[in-house]
Amino acid sequence: MTFELGQGTGPLRGLKVVEIAGIGPSPHACMILADLGADVIRVERPGGQMLTGGSHDLLNRGRPSVALNLKDAAAVATVLDLVEQADVLVEGMRPGVAERLGLGPEECHARNPRLVYGRMTGWGQDGPWSQAAGHDMNYIAITGTLHGLGQVKEKPQFPTNLVGDFGGGSTYLVIGILAAVFEARLSGQGQVVDAAIVDGTANLNAMTSAFLAGGGFKEERAANLLDGGAPYYDIYETADGEHMSVGALEPQFYDLFVELLGIKDTAPDRWDVARTDELRELITATFKTRTRDEWCAIFDGTDACVAPILRMSEAQDHPHIKGREVFVEHEGIVQPQPAPRFSRTKATLSHPPAPGAGAHTRDALTAWGIADVDGLIERGAAVQLEG
Repeated sequence: MTFELGQGTGPLRGLKVVEIAGIGPSPHACMILADLGADVIRVERPGGQMLTGGSHDLLNRGRPSVALNLKDAAAVATVLDLVEQADVLVEGMRPGVAERLGLGPEECHARNPRLVYGRMTGWGQDGPWSQAAGHDMNYIAITGTLHGLGQVKEKPQFPTNLVGDFGGGSTYLVIGILAAVFEARLSGQGQVVDAAIVDGTANLNAMTSAFLAGGGFKEERAANLLDGGAPYYDIYETADGEHMSVGALEPQFYDLFVELLGIKDTAPDRWDVARTDELRELITATFKTRTRDEWCAIFDGTDACVAPILRMSEAQDHPHIKGREVFVEHEGIVQPQPAPRFSRTKATLSHPPAPGAGAHTRDALTAWGIADVDGLIERGAAVQLEG
């Protein structure tokens, strides 16, 4: 596959990004940048790393994979040559590792003072735990966010790694990078973006901080308005063992909800706290009288704020998801479209995920203007995956 720069169609077309491969949030952030038109070159260790790689790894879509042995001085020099012409560098290593490799902010800014240096970690670049290992649930645990998740009163429920890695992590890294790129184009100076999952998750959960400060928030699960404490904002099982989501908060939406559910004349007053359990039991029993598809036919497209809970394999066929083309088939893989959408500079899916680390070493380095790529491969500083 031949790579050419400037082929992206999104609003970030022309932005050049060097990605030092990591796992989880940093590749997701670089996927977003590539989706939106940036030229991203992914620098991986030869052989790849755990939990990543392969033609189905959608987090690696949209950009070439280059394998460099960063223990080799020539490979490090190659990364710095890339940095010299880049707008952004992204790395997701433990604090201090990039510096030990000779690729820290000081070395990179010496070559390119305008560079935005994006750092993605769980704990942040400083603090007592900055050098400790951790994963998504650990990061969201100490921010106070995990404690309130789920409707099981006895135990918090973690939503895979969506809240930390991608909610508080990659999303905030992208926000930080774009803000710093904008500022760099005004000031002519780059800077370091310290994106920590603990920071982003706490910021993401700002509304709960507001509820707590207001004095009306109970620090227990399924006890508040948006966590299942209210029977009109909860999940209910249907006759076929499937589930419906109910979010009928506002009075006008609630009135339509109980009307379509068929309990308008029997439902207790929603504001009568003493009868909350009675209302929940009535809604529970009523939902179990019909299948999920039967309830969908009743609530579809209404303002009752009721929607079916679909499996990933079902979601792509939902009329709204299908009509909006939220998922598309690209290079044989059903996957989400780039988001958000733009009226003039529409983003498009480009290259599929690399089949392995170093699949595009020769072509991508050549496209970025690196000299003597074959010499780097011959000496083992770079690896071209064959086949």
